[in-house]
Parts: sequence; C-alpha cells; structure tokens
Amino acid sequence: RLVESGGGLVQAGDSLRLSCVASTRTFRNYAMAWFRQAPGKERQFVTAINWSGSNSYYEDSVKGRFTISRDDAKNTVYLQMNNLKPEDTAVYVCAARLSQVNLQTSHDYDYWGRGTQVTVSS
Repeated sequence: RLVESGGGLVQAGDSLRLSCVASTRTFRNYAMAWFRQAPGKERQFVTAINWSGSNSYYEDSVKGRFTISRDDAKNTVYLQMNNLKPEDTAVYVCAARLSQVNLQTSHDYDYWGRGTQVTVSS
C-alpha cells in the first residue's frame, strides 16, 4: 500500500514536498516513481529512482526543478518540487516496482497510490 501526502494549492514559483509512505518490509527492494495526471490528459511519468538511490530519471519539463529522493529507514519516497508552474497542476501518484529496468519509459508498476492533488495558480 502506498499513501501520498503533501499536495496543496500554491502560487507559481512556490515549492512543495510530496511524500509517499509504503507499507512493506521490503521497501528497499523497490524502484519508486512519481506520475501525474491532469484533467483530460493521460498519466505522465514525472520521475523515478532505483532501489539503491544511485540512479534517478526525470521528465524533461521538471528537470532542474524537481528532485526525487528516498529514505529506506522510513519507507518513504519524496518529491521536492521547486519553482512550480501552473502546468504542474495535476494529481501526483506514487508507484513502486521490483523491476529496475525501463524506469523512465514504463508505466508497468506493481503498486500505485491514490494520489495527492497539486494545484498551482498563476
């Protein structure tokens, strides 16, 4: 089970940090990712991090603004979002998978959270 938190309503240029807590004893084995889905649009990959934290991947529009990290002791993955833009408005969903390949291109994740809403006003 994955539970996201930290979303909210902010202004353009503000920052938010999302958290995703996993209910598993084997969290350290999973690659973790964040996806987002805006109204009327398809789900979009945002970022992913492999099991060890040694590799991370980002969608082009968030590079340099978003940072993914993980704390295995807390079974938590974070998404630090800086310099938010109105086009970042979406439901952000956390996902987990055991496979460590194709983290940036695949939507085939084993577990999904329900999401947290991020709204950025201009």
